Amino acid sequence: MLVGIISILTCGAQYVPLDGGVVPDSTLRFVLEQTGGRTVLVLRSTQHRLAGSGVSNVIAIDGDDVPEADDYEKSTTPQDLATSDSGCYVIYTSGTTGTPKGVDVTHRNVTNLVCLSPGGLDIGPGTRVGQILNISFDMAAWEMLGCLCNGGTLILRGSNWVQALQQMDVLICTPSILAKYDPRDYPNIRAVATAGEPSSQRLADTWATHGRYYNCCGPTETTIVNTMHAHVPGQPLSIGRPTPNNNVYLLDEDGTPVGVGEAGIMWAGGLGVSRGYVKLPEKTAEKYKRDPFVNDGSMMYNTGDLCRWAADGSVDILGRVDDQVKIKGFRVELDGVTSSMNTFCEVDRAAALLIDEEIHGFVTPKHCNLDALKEHIKGRQPYYAIPSKFHRLATLPLTPNGKIDKKAL
Repeated sequence: MLVGIISILTCGAQYVPLDGGVVPDSTLRFVLEQTGGRTVLVLRSTQHRLAGSGVSNVIAIDGDDVPEADDYEKSTTPQDLATSDSGCYVIYTSGTTGTPKGVDVTHRNVTNLVCLSPGGLDIGPGTRVGQILNISFDMAAWEMLGCLCNGGTLILRGSNWVQALQQMDVLICTPSILAKYDPRDYPNIRAVATAGEPSSQRLADTWATHGRYYNCCGPTETTIVNTMHAHVPGQPLSIGRPTPNNNVYLLDEDGTPVGVGEAGIMWAGGLGVSRGYVKLPEKTAEKYKRDPFVNDGSMMYNTGDLCRWAADGSVDILGRVDDQVKIKGFRVELDGVTSSMNTFCEVDRAAALLIDEEIHGFVTPKHCNLDALKEHIKGRQPYYAIPSKFHRLATLPLTPNGKIDKKAL
């Protein structure tokens, strides 16, 4: 499939990755109709799902009918058919509405992250980068394109995770995936970047002790991540500062910038902001606005993250605006509760959920001291935001993208 993606980009087209093993039939039909895709690359195991789709050109890349390279006429290197403003990929995400939305990302968006430091992760010729994530996840584009655009060597995972991890120098993944592994077993890994969900203090400290650890944040709409932080063991965990050519604005409900230490909604501006949602102009207008803080006519995006400025100019994330619940008449940020659990020294992974009008806290590992954890949370959350029940688990269930599966919990 990687060769297929490179071929699509080489001929100036835009790729739309989907996980044929888990994507619902309704979503598959919706994406095919909305994008008007004329060619679909599939595995034989999922080819049957395209029956009756109306797509005329379906190629099973692991099928017997794929022509050998020698069957093609030799040709010169294709001309550069794509520009910086051409579409690179479309990632479909359901967000909080359940309606699939295709985020339209350009070559300029991608290269601004992967070709500049720190997003380039110091990848160069000879650097081995792991490709372990589902290709329908935007972070997989960081793995693939961040490696190849900088001359690195891509290590394809296959089914043997341990063997792949032992070969790579740079790892890009979610905190939930990283929490499964001990850095002492993989001294070859010199740099790790996590995003997609909140990390924990313990996880960051552990990996930063053995190499560079970047805690990153950003939605698909701002091209994978728009803030990064090189963590120092023992220091408070932060999502850092904006990546190059990107801006972060923390605004109140009136659109006025907030001061240091005050909570505000993060709006992201700069070259990482994507073009919007495919064929959904009303949805695009809801989340994307003209950036009033610059004079170049560019757009900014409402991430929905509740954040505050730290005194050193970095950003601390407090939770999600759409993750608020009412407990005893009070508004509670569940992500904020999760964050408080994640700062406890014995917690690897944590999640806070509302179940039957009560907050439940889920943590790993199983031997975590719950009494000490509860006291820790009391110093960071009001009484009504402290989970009424805690659950210690060996592992937390994950989605196909490697994030904590809250529905399964």
